[in-house]
Amino acid sequence: MTHEKRTITYITQAEITMDDLLSLYSSVGWSAYTDHPDKMAKLLSGAVNLISAWDGDHLVGLVRALSDNASIVYVQDILVHPEFQRKGIGRHLLDSLLKDYAHIRQIVLMTDNTEKTKAFYQSLGFSAAEDVEAVAFIRMNHTV
Repeated sequence: MTHEKRTITYITQAEITMDDLLSLYSSVGWSAYTDHPDKMAKLLSGAVNLISAWDGDHLVGLVRALSDNASIVYVQDILVHPEFQRKGIGRHLLDSLLKDYAHIRQIVLMTDNTEKTKAFYQSLGFSAAEDVEAVAFIRMNHTV
């Protein structure tokens, strides 16, 4: 099934059902989340910022952040359904989030230590801190 001619809609702070959330997280194999639906129910309410990507009424991407809105923002999750990857959705989600936090000096996230994820985040100006089996990225806004 191709989605190349579909229009993706981006929504900030959208109401997302548990079924939509479980479906998206399952699509990328994030069982550490989906194995605990009781905890997943709290994911969105704990985020200070949530931007979602939709193909019609189908949730295809999500980025959520935690922040004190003064000195740090932590990008907790960014994920795109595999059928929609490599179409610029993840980049758009993260760029949108970063615009909301242009006044923040320290932007942090942690992700799997793979060449694919490193290349993606480095293309957005993040730097890797490879001291453990996971990899952490940080983007310092030196103009703030």
